[in-house]
Amino acid sequence: MRIAVTGREGQVARSLRATAPSGIEVIAIGRPELDLANPASVLPALTAAQPDVIVSAAAYTAVDKAESEPESAFAVNAAGAGAVSEAAAKLGIPVIHLSTDYVFSGEKLAPYVEADPTGPISVYGSTKLEGELRVAAGNPDHVILRTAWVYSPFGANFVKTMLRLAETRNELRVVADQQGCPTAALDIAEATLAIAARLKADADIALRGTFHLTGTGEASWADFATEIFAQSRALGGNSAAVTPITTAEYPTPARRPANSRLSGDKLAATYGIRLPGWKSSTEIAVRAILKNAI
Repeated sequence: MRIAVTGREGQVARSLRATAPSGIEVIAIGRPELDLANPASVLPALTAAQPDVIVSAAAYTAVDKAESEPESAFAVNAAGAGAVSEAAAKLGIPVIHLSTDYVFSGEKLAPYVEADPTGPISVYGSTKLEGELRVAAGNPDHVILRTAWVYSPFGANFVKTMLRLAETRNELRVVADQQGCPTAALDIAEATLAIAARLKADADIALRGTFHLTGTGEASWADFATEIFAQSRALGGNSAAVTPITTAEYPTPARRPANSRLSGDKLAATYGIRLPGWKSSTEIAVRAILKNAI
């Protein structure tokens, strides 16, 4: 099987290349050949790759910056995502599109299910929701995977930031009133490969649609940081004390959902896939980051 993934340096794109077993070729395509801000570049680049499945992973992910650059965020996350989906339809193949918990308001008191009403509270969330709509409209042969709090040994993410800050600080103030499901990009990649194989082999409409894909379990950002430092300390790495604070004490240009928890029950029932517990996957990421830092 041949999979084309949009973006070269994103956490999921790099994780797909790192986890793909023999028999699955992952081709990462990015700028300048494929530029989501230039929809005309999408079809030629994906056609040249001759994939069996397309993974739409590239996105404008600067959540706070999107508040002042809504046009740029929209161009990539909405128009660009739609162009990828339309290209997949023209090639007659499935598309797997990665989306986010930010499509929800965060006001629900329980984990969100796929049928819950959306209601983004940021520009980033609004552009990602519009991207979902365009992906669904562009190609009926699609899977939309909403995920959250993504981390990995690659790129920039919360785990790497915490470990970097612990090099020079003994104490860190971390938000404790936002709840979510930390999710390893390596786990997302493994699940995506399995889903891609099913889509290629089985035309069942039940396998298409929107699903939630997050690590098992839940945590606040402060809980997540505490676990990162506990594991780093156990492995001989740096750690810091975590002081819980409120969202109001750490203002940002973009509002974050207070509840980012996503239920993975639909994916488990449909595909038999449930991601590992977030603590075990965090240990794998921390170990890999520390190993490369030595």
